[in-house]
Amino acid sequence: MVNISNLQEKLYRPVNGWAALVLSIAAYILSIVGVAFSGMAMDNGSVIGLIGFVICLVYLCIGWIWWLGLKVIRPNEAIVLTLFGKYIGTLKTEGFYFVNPFCTAINPAAKTKLNQSGDVKVGTAPVSVNANGSVNVNGELVSNKISLKVMTLNNNRQKINDCLGNPVEIGIAVMWRVVDTAKAVFNVDNYKEYLSLQCDSALREIVRIYPYDVAPNVDTTGDGVADEGSLRGSSDLVASRIRDEIQSKVAFAGLEVIEARITYLAYAPEIAAVMLQRQQASAIIDARKMIVDGAVGMVEMALEKITNDGICDLDDERKAQMVSNLLVVLCGNRDAQPIVNTGSIY
Repeated sequence: MVNISNLQEKLYRPVNGWAALVLSIAAYILSIVGVAFSGMAMDNGSVIGLIGFVICLVYLCIGWIWWLGLKVIRPNEAIVLTLFGKYIGTLKTEGFYFVNPFCTAINPAAKTKLNQSGDVKVGTAPVSVNANGSVNVNGELVSNKISLKVMTLNNNRQKINDCLGNPVEIGIAVMWRVVDTAKAVFNVDNYKEYLSLQCDSALREIVRIYPYDVAPNVDTTGDGVADEGSLRGSSDLVASRIRDEIQSKVAFAGLEVIEARITYLAYAPEIAAVMLQRQQASAIIDARKMIVDGAVGMVEMALEKITNDGICDLDDERKAQMVSNLLVVLCGNRDAQPIVNTGSIY
């Protein structure tokens, strides 16, 4: 009994397709010639002629079955073959080949299409299986070949709470490919749907660890040490962790996740306006702090310059008044309206 979880891909060694095609055509020609000569022998009452006639006629009727074993493999394509329910190998080398015509090509995800929007659509129309193993959905022929090319899954945007409980909308694009056709076909029911589901799960697992923006005293590494990681500021790190999380889940299905990238990131609509006001307030506070720091430095420099150059002697009260006036001028939102004192200041 084969253990499905330990099933490994094995290569199928086919026969050259051109040689098989030439032989089958030659056999048809010989059968036609044999029918003609056997018919002539039957007229002479030959039993051998009758037997030959029957054999050639039967071959003419069922000889086309051999053509079902002819397979064309393009670059980066594979066919998983089973014979009466038993996995016999995978045909991966590009070219024209002949296999056992009774072999069946298996691809449970043949009718599944991962759209660019990330929706997984499975054909719900009447499905028929052709003699060569291809699937007919709604009159459209769907091949059972498995693509080994690098494909992109652009998952739908999801609303997920970050580590601070703020709902954010995030979308990712995942570049992936099939590396083990046997695992992809036999270990899961539909490897495309399985990948899409695991992408959603991994995205939620990682996003809930990080805040949207940098937040103090937040552990995003899981080692108990706070760092400055965030969804907005550490997108490469977050994408790398999402990729590793997805890979750990889909390796069982014979899939390789090459790269994961964040394609969309924003606060959820219900809190977006409030968070925008919060960001604006934070920016205003930071700007004001910078203005005040600069103004204090300029006032300090002015007092030091007046004292060192001996321009005038100011008591503490006049220094306080001067500091107040300079801060008002430097920190105000509007241009200052100076008042010139023509009399004595004392």
